[in-house]
Amino acid sequence: MRNTREMSTLEERVTKTTIGLSKLLLGMGAIGVILLLGLPARAQDTPETLFKGKCGMCHGPDGAGKTVMGEKLKIPDLQSADVQKKTDTDLKAIIIKGKNKMPGYETKLSKEQIDGLVAHVRDLAKKH
Repeated sequence: MRNTREMSTLEERVTKTTIGLSKLLLGMGAIGVILLLGLPARAQDTPETLFKGKCGMCHGPDGAGKTVMGEKLKIPDLQSADVQKKTDTDLKAIIIKGKNKMPGYETKLSKEQIDGLVAHVRDLAKKH
């Protein structure tokens, strides 16, 4: 009788352990799904949002460079004719490699994000 009772207790422990592990795996899977769903949202940031987050501190939200850092570093107005006459290739090179005190974003931004920033710089001039 004792063997039957011991087997029953062992079965209960195995069942509880299995249920516990199942809950743990389910929870980890749910967290993984949440994280994966969050990635596309970041990858699909609009160029305007990306500009505000990466460039706005120095260039300002309108690209005029009228910020504390922009004025200190004498950043050119991105709406100006001097900047707007640059080719897309020139603007991409500046974003990728950086210029003067501006850091390069070659390893931080995708090609699509860089293209979006160039288009946004062009749009800045049209808005003002």
